[in-house]
Amino acid sequence: MRSSIAAVAAVLALSSPLVAQAAPTKAAAAKKGVEPSLDTMKRLVKELSSDAFEGRAPGTSGEEKTLALLAAEFGKLGLKPGNKGSWFQDVPLVEINAKNVSHLSFSGGKAAVTAAYGPEMVVGTYRTTQPHIEVKNSPVVFVGYGINAPEKGWNDYAGLDVKGKTVIILVNDPDYETQGLTGPFNGRAMTYYGRWTYKFEEAARQGAAAAIIVHDTVPAAYGWNVVQSSWTGAQHVADSANGNADQAQAIGWIQKDKAAALFASAGLDLDQQMAAAKRKGFKAVPLTGVVASVSFDNDLRKHSSKNVVALLPGKTRPDEYVLYSAHWDHLGHCQAAPDGDDICNGAVDNATGTAALVALAEANVKAGPTDRSQVFLAVTGEESGLLGSAYYGAHPVFPFRQTVGGVNMDALSVAGLAKNVVVIGKGKSQLDAYLDRALAGQGRVATLEPTPEKGFYYRSDHFSFAKHGLPMLYFEGGEDLVKGGTAAGMAAAEDYTKNRYHGPKDEYDPNWDWSGVLADLKLYYTVGRDLATSADWPNWVEGDEFRAIRDKDRTGQ
Repeated sequence: MRSSIAAVAAVLALSSPLVAQAAPTKAAAAKKGVEPSLDTMKRLVKELSSDAFEGRAPGTSGEEKTLALLAAEFGKLGLKPGNKGSWFQDVPLVEINAKNVSHLSFSGGKAAVTAAYGPEMVVGTYRTTQPHIEVKNSPVVFVGYGINAPEKGWNDYAGLDVKGKTVIILVNDPDYETQGLTGPFNGRAMTYYGRWTYKFEEAARQGAAAAIIVHDTVPAAYGWNVVQSSWTGAQHVADSANGNADQAQAIGWIQKDKAAALFASAGLDLDQQMAAAKRKGFKAVPLTGVVASVSFDNDLRKHSSKNVVALLPGKTRPDEYVLYSAHWDHLGHCQAAPDGDDICNGAVDNATGTAALVALAEANVKAGPTDRSQVFLAVTGEESGLLGSAYYGAHPVFPFRQTVGGVNMDALSVAGLAKNVVVIGKGKSQLDAYLDRALAGQGRVATLEPTPEKGFYYRSDHFSFAKHGLPMLYFEGGEDLVKGGTAAGMAAAEDYTKNRYHGPKDEYDPNWDWSGVLADLKLYYTVGRDLATSADWPNWVEGDEFRAIRDKDRTGQ
């Protein structure tokens, strides 16, 4: 999930009218008097985030309990198992537990530099058949932002052979500090080239033995505590026929101050090199004489995690589908809090979204079937890199050419009712008009992302479906709270990011203000029901990166 809701002052400054789009049909968006149940939300969030579910990590007893609960809830409502008579879609994964992790050491410079696993660096691997990883005396090269984008005339690896070497990489895009939305990489708005997942993918394509990203809180959009809790403990990666042997042996992150010490040992200034990397034509810089070493053992376990697929059949066009998605997984056992609590319960992230799937299904059953079928998809492995949604995207149970579009829910705001919602990727698709209509009924507004440099569009499951051309709507409650205004909203967001996000204190709190959750849930219900009742096929706007994929899928040309 994204780490926080963004500052409202910036939201209001960036807000603008919705892009002109095809208006939704005037079919009734919802049956009068039916709305999602807050009692259902409270009950399920409390249960899913209890210690009994152990943080809902894939491949654990927490997964088993989560799957059983969701299947039972959907079954009680009268929904149908969505995958050929089964509630589940297998997602082949490998669980990797690193142990005996050495320091990440750099030698050969003016002074030796070592980084300790956990507080100063994290390291792991995508390789699923190697019980031992050792990178020894690997030459170190700084490759700037680690981007190879031919269409932009940008290649940080130009003229460089990094086979067997360790590459040091910066997070985000070179122009993330730009105030506007124009630049070689869309200015402030992060592109996929800025995501850490891309950095590792490109380093592997270049043949690097190890790829290490320099953590910097502002461009990363989260503190080191998030990196440490997310990258220590059991990791889950997608399985493949070659055991991911084409990936780098070791991937990870290093604290910025340690990276500065590393550069100093090679006679370089990190800040100067970071500034140089922002300019087109940057040439990679070898850290002359410096070599890197790290080793660790892996406990490997192949298993199939599962997506949950529930179907509410349509009454007149059952072979057309509307998709609701949310991820059921969280981190399981993680870095312990000072009080010894080591269960990352994931109450907000994403027991709220998971419970919302059930609450929306319940409301739609009460309202009666729509013309189109409705699919309620709870995916696994989001916290490990959108693994469950990526698998569904590659192996859709219901073909995307027959899927109208949908909504994704990732961490509903429990800070209270806000006057606005922040649309992630606003202006990209005609689904914005559906949301605009629903918001008008609440007297609320949709606003742009105030911090597009944080790349939230690429950090939740809707992205896995968008890549295959499916229009998906994803929004979050804003910070301009009815009670307390922007100051209260910003304080709540900061508190969550600092003290609870991806940590053991993301726990159910009976004192939460559920008014925002309920209002946002009504929006999802209205948008989804309007889609399921209409005959429209909303698309991406002209010129959007996913428009051609959707057009080809719908026309077969």
